[in-house]
This record gives sequence, C-alpha cells and structure tokens, in this order.
Amino acid sequence: MGLEDHARTELEMAGMFGKDSDYDGMVGTAVMELMKVFAAQGHSGMSAGIVNDLFHKLAKYEPLGPLTGEDNEWNEVGEGVFQNRRCSHVFKDKTGAYDTEGRIFREPTGTCYTSSDSRVSVTFPYTPKREYVDVKPEEKP
Repeated sequence: MGLEDHARTELEMAGMFGKDSDYDGMVGTAVMELMKVFAAQGHSGMSAGIVNDLFHKLAKYEPLGPLTGEDNEWNEVGEGVFQNRRCSHVFKDKTGAYDTEGRIFREPTGTCYTSSDSRVSVTFPYTPKREYVDVKPEEKP
C-alpha cells in the first residue's frame, strides 16, 4: 500500500471525510492534499523524516534555530510588552523575557493545558523547549 492509500484509509477509518467530522470533512481533504505533494516528492526514509520534522515545526510557527533576543525579533503588543516574531509564546517586559509555554501540564487522560504556572524565564540565545508536568489525579473522598 502506498503512502496516499495508507493516509486515505486511515482518514476514512477515523471518519475525517464525513460531514459530521471536524470542519465538515475539510480536514481530511486538506491532509490528503499535503500527502499527495509529500508522496510526489519521492523522499527516501532519511529525507522524509527531515522534511516531516521541518514542516511540523514551521507549520506550528516554531523557529528552526535559537532566538537571539535582538531588537528586530520583537513586536510591541502592549505598553512595554513585546512578543517574539519568531516564536509567539515568548515575550519580554520590564521584568525580563519569558516563555508562556515552558511548562505544559498533562492530565492522566492525556489532555494538556497551560496556565500562569507555565511561564518560565529565558535567557538568550534561547531554543524554545517544553517541560511536560504530569498532574496527579485528585483523590476522591
């Protein structure tokens, strides 16, 4: 089975083309468009992994290298509050620079979330990273 056939079969089994799926089946169609391009490029196992990793990072608006902290990396989003242009979850203000997704909290179900406790201080150069913190289930009386 080729890559496109595999992708279509899996998407169909997951119900991703149905009118009652996310975005009326458009997600399945969008994934198939990407799969067709990827399959047509004829990657080997090595280049497929590299392209996939790079695409995944860029599609999530993640930087490919360390943030420098230089002035040209920032947009002012509030009075004295700056957001990094290359990584939208990194900010700086008069207290310093910080990553609002430095800690990701994970419930026993696998559900993840951020909170004010997710914020971690950063120094430059900085490569964004996330620490996953498993949340213990609440004990029931």
